[in-house]
Amino acid sequence: MARMAWTIAPEPYDSPAATALWRAYYTEVSDRWYLLHEGHRTDPDELEREVAAHSGADLAPPGGQLLVGRYDGTPAGSAGVRLLDPDTAELTRVFVLPERRGRGGAPLLVATAEEAARALGARRIVLDTRSDLVEARALYARLGYTETGPHNSDPYAEHWFRKELVPVQTVN
Repeated sequence: MARMAWTIAPEPYDSPAATALWRAYYTEVSDRWYLLHEGHRTDPDELEREVAAHSGADLAPPGGQLLVGRYDGTPAGSAGVRLLDPDTAELTRVFVLPERRGRGGAPLLVATAEEAARALGARRIVLDTRSDLVEARALYARLGYTETGPHNSDPYAEHWFRKELVPVQTVN
């Protein structure tokens, strides 16, 4: 049996694949919060407003990059980076479709996002997440991110992480 493979490449934030992955990501994290805190899924009208309000335009060059991961050619995950200042990039929208989880996509997406952050000139990368996203927190810790104090005032952020981006050594 042939082994399925991940490919990861930059893609416009408003491409059909990126848009579908953003909707899936937002639906999952929003529903998870509402189910935990209020006992119901996200109101469909609110979901539409929020998906539209956060288009991802800040993940476009020259100050950002959105990456789409494809598993066996089918869009299955995403990760984005955006510069907060000349030395600091923020990692965001790290997501793998539920049916593709456990196949190595998330670490590849994060590593590729780190490369994109370096290419933007960043020397460090930061991110935030929530307490209920335990899988994300475990992933970031496993990939060398350390928990820090807040770097933003996002009302849903409960954990902030940071990683120094070691320059890639070139061989002469």
